[in-house]
Amino acid sequence: MDGQDVREHIGGVNQSGVRDYNERLLLSMLQRNGAMPGSDLARRAGLSPQTVSVILRKLEKDGFVKRGQPIRGKVGKPSIPMELNPDGVLSFGLKIGRRSADLLLLDFAGRVRNQLRTSFDYPLPDAVLGFLERGMETLCSDLDASALARLCGIGIAAPFELWKWHDLVGAPANKFETWKDLSFAEQVAGFSELPVFVVNDATAACRAEHLYGSAKKYRDYAYFFIGSFIGGGVVLNDTVFEGNQGNAGALGSMRSTGPLGESRQLIDVASIHLLEARLIEAGLDPKLLWRQPQDWSALSRYVDPWIGETAQELAKASLSICSVIDFEAILIDGAFPEPVRNELVERVRRYLINQDTRGLVVPQIEPGSIGGNARGIGAASSPFFSQYLLNTNAGLSAI
Repeated sequence: MDGQDVREHIGGVNQSGVRDYNERLLLSMLQRNGAMPGSDLARRAGLSPQTVSVILRKLEKDGFVKRGQPIRGKVGKPSIPMELNPDGVLSFGLKIGRRSADLLLLDFAGRVRNQLRTSFDYPLPDAVLGFLERGMETLCSDLDASALARLCGIGIAAPFELWKWHDLVGAPANKFETWKDLSFAEQVAGFSELPVFVVNDATAACRAEHLYGSAKKYRDYAYFFIGSFIGGGVVLNDTVFEGNQGNAGALGSMRSTGPLGESRQLIDVASIHLLEARLIEAGLDPKLLWRQPQDWSALSRYVDPWIGETAQELAKASLSICSVIDFEAILIDGAFPEPVRNELVERVRRYLINQDTRGLVVPQIEPGSIGGNARGIGAASSPFFSQYLLNTNAGLSAI
């Protein structure tokens, strides 16, 4: 397939449109619970078996679900569970980071099919959008016509008010100002007809954990994602809550106190950019933190103190969050190796023991399970969530 063919197909074909409520309900139940027979779906959904059977046949015909392996009981015919078809729909997810951007292709079951990365000094529009256009062409070139026809959208995970980010990354303010009035939808329309969905990057990470991670046993929880800068998300009533401006769970902006009693934010005391600064002071290249696969064991002299200080701040922040809503759990994840995440979680648990918890229900502190790719996966899930799954949030919309 040549470049022109790829460019023509990047528009995709949203062949089945937005599903109706009952279709979304059954798709959401399968996404949340895994493969289930129609009888179980009918009972849980409060629908008649006949209604569920008709819907499932339609969803199977449209390619959104498929039959699983028969389950044989002690008596009667074996039941046939239905499950999401990974090939049912595909979407792109773009994560805009401090020094890099990631573009991935996600299938309906939440598996990353392919992924690209680029690095830059600063995340400026020309570099990011150019990477998106070229990257989509590259990823599409590996797809057959059937897969191209099932592309349903582009999710973009970007930091809140990206045009104000220059203070933290050191870029000239006038260059970053170009983000302020930029419409992703208008820019993407120049090379693709796919709908665009923009979500806060930390909220995207929270959605990835909620859809595909280990947090399904919790109905209400707060979520920290520690990247170059810390952010967060909130899950209420088993739904990622975005708020009226799409900025709910802006946990990085929580107040903290500096060593001299000065007012600071959590982003100033619990982010990986602080560890980067320590490496620079020691004459080491901070890029060591981001090499793949990540391994920070040789940097333990600098990493261990950072874990201790970050854990102390997260313990205090966790209780502050729970003074507003009594969350069942606080989940912690980030763009760091799994052993670092596990040690950070354990330290937060220990620090909580010595905190003043009067009048509070102390939450469980648990590790997230997606890791550094959470923001890109969450971004790519946005087209699925908006078009095919039940979405009780009004904050996310195609723009």
